[in-house]
Amino acid sequence: MPVLQSCSKTDNKATGGATGSALSSDAASAVYVAPGKHDEYYSFLSGGFSGQVAVYGLPSGRLLKVIPVFSQNPENGYGYNENTKPMLNTSFGFVPWDDLHHPKLSRANETTDGRWLFVNGNNTPRIARIDLKTFETVEIVEIPNSAGNHCSPYPTNNNEYVVAGTRFSVPVTPEGKLQDVSLKEYKDKFRGTISFLKVDKDHGDMNLDFQIMVPGFDYDLANGGKGPSSDWIFFTSYNTEKAGTLKEVGASQNDKDYLLCVNWKLAAKYAAEGKAREIPANYAHNKMNHETNQATSTMKKSVKILLPEECPDMLYLIPVPKSPHGVDIDPSGENIVISGKLASVIPVHSFSKMQTAIKNKDYIGDINGIPVLKYESVLQAEVKEPGLGPLHTEFDGKGNAYSSMFVSSEVVKWSLKDFKVKDRIPVYYSIGHLMIPGGDTKNPSSKYLLAMNKITKDRYLPTGPELAQAGQLIDISGEKMKMLLDFPLIGEPHYAQAIAAEKIAPNSAKMYKLDANKHPYATKKEADTKVVKNGNRVDVYMTAIRSHLTPDNIEGIEVGNEVYFHVTNLEQDWDVPHGFAVMGAQNAELLIMPGATNTFKWVPTKTGVFPFYCTDFCSALHQEMQGYARVSPKGSNVPIAFSTGEKRKAPSQP
Repeated sequence: MPVLQSCSKTDNKATGGATGSALSSDAASAVYVAPGKHDEYYSFLSGGFSGQVAVYGLPSGRLLKVIPVFSQNPENGYGYNENTKPMLNTSFGFVPWDDLHHPKLSRANETTDGRWLFVNGNNTPRIARIDLKTFETVEIVEIPNSAGNHCSPYPTNNNEYVVAGTRFSVPVTPEGKLQDVSLKEYKDKFRGTISFLKVDKDHGDMNLDFQIMVPGFDYDLANGGKGPSSDWIFFTSYNTEKAGTLKEVGASQNDKDYLLCVNWKLAAKYAAEGKAREIPANYAHNKMNHETNQATSTMKKSVKILLPEECPDMLYLIPVPKSPHGVDIDPSGENIVISGKLASVIPVHSFSKMQTAIKNKDYIGDINGIPVLKYESVLQAEVKEPGLGPLHTEFDGKGNAYSSMFVSSEVVKWSLKDFKVKDRIPVYYSIGHLMIPGGDTKNPSSKYLLAMNKITKDRYLPTGPELAQAGQLIDISGEKMKMLLDFPLIGEPHYAQAIAAEKIAPNSAKMYKLDANKHPYATKKEADTKVVKNGNRVDVYMTAIRSHLTPDNIEGIEVGNEVYFHVTNLEQDWDVPHGFAVMGAQNAELLIMPGATNTFKWVPTKTGVFPFYCTDFCSALHQEMQGYARVSPKGSNVPIAFSTGEKRKAPSQP
């Protein structure tokens, strides 16, 4: 259960902490969700270095599910079982981990629609799509010519594209050759890329449509415009010095870095008209087929790339305070808010002034053919004395903006009318991201804000050197912000999205239809179970139903055989999964949803009799849901035999 904490520092000797007294009863009642009742919102939080997504209900803070995306998950066998292993394939081979940063919900008419969740892999550049009917990862696309896929993934307002930028520039040429160059040649040989993945409007399937080659800066974060700016997407960049080492010093020399402004519709037009050149590439595109419940991985060998020098009016640069982090666009689409980590102000740029500056060619120069606009020409205002270490901003739809202050550990509320600070509230400690449901769309909520804090120190019971991060739910419905809830978070929450539960819950799948199961090894009734041996391969066609596995006695397996257990869950009832595990198997269990088939690979390394059983408690006789596999020496003449109950079946032939 979430732990309620005070938002004020007090002498808390009685409980052994440094902070303290209980929150008010009003705050407790505001987040109380009675047993059997549901939360107002689903929230999706990045798992950071866990490579997963955590789903919490708001306002209760209850953990509902952990969705594995880029990391193997022993809880349900994702990335271990034969069905899902291909999801983690890359051009580097099988990569069972990543650093997941930024969840973004799919869009329709500039607001969230609840169909899919897009997330990024930061370490090995990838974008994944989660189906919110099943809460399962159904697609992962690797991003070539990229490294450190941080400013990603950002959907355009009707899911036309999901867009990604590279944090680390790479030594790539316009011909697509990744060079083996000296690191001393960083300034001359390294370039960045912006990738555009086209999204199928009906099914969500992604395809890498084209990339834009950009200057060799480090691209940090991005966000798309709205309304008048909806054809544009904006990227913060740092290290415009192009320092290749000790960047905390080398990348902080310039007074200003740049905001990259991309007219994505014009870029797509250029690509469609043949302006893009096709260059060699090598990247994986992995997809899950729900009819067969099997993933496939396809290696792609080329990508189209646009050069700014050949595509006028596609890109512009705006000077911004050095070392910028977040860029956020208000619901009107007019105000572009830049958070400079080292800045003493929060600059707000005007989209309409930007358009005027472009029309008047109000430039101070160009970089790689990209015009650089004058800072003063596009500046709307500067928020004075907001706090220390601004990182991110979200909006409430009532003319207010809320910015996170990492160094001063607070959320600051300021007005989009006069750009003056209206309120501030301390958070514990060192806030990174913050999130308002719909706060990055044209229709934000004005009820809750979730602060995601990097450091917890004394907030919870100590758990050794490694501590959880913290989520703090704040009421923003009134003039003054009020702390409502304090609860620990798993992984490292870099960002979150939240959406009204009514947009997702009615469409949530309850099971898979058994008669629609097209898995090639599906067994839809017990009478069809069998064991087939073909050379060194053994296929076990198995069924699971409360409370037995069929077959539950298997003989004729030899040491070193590759044994595939294809387990079909015959249940057609909601919330009745079955598990499967074999003693000594060097992977993880299976967790099979009703009506589905999953495949478990086992290569026995020694002789003996090995128990297998259902791992998910399913009935009063769950403990009895078990069986044995006999493993004989290599080359033995023990025939294949299998049974459930006393009747033994004859061996099956391939």
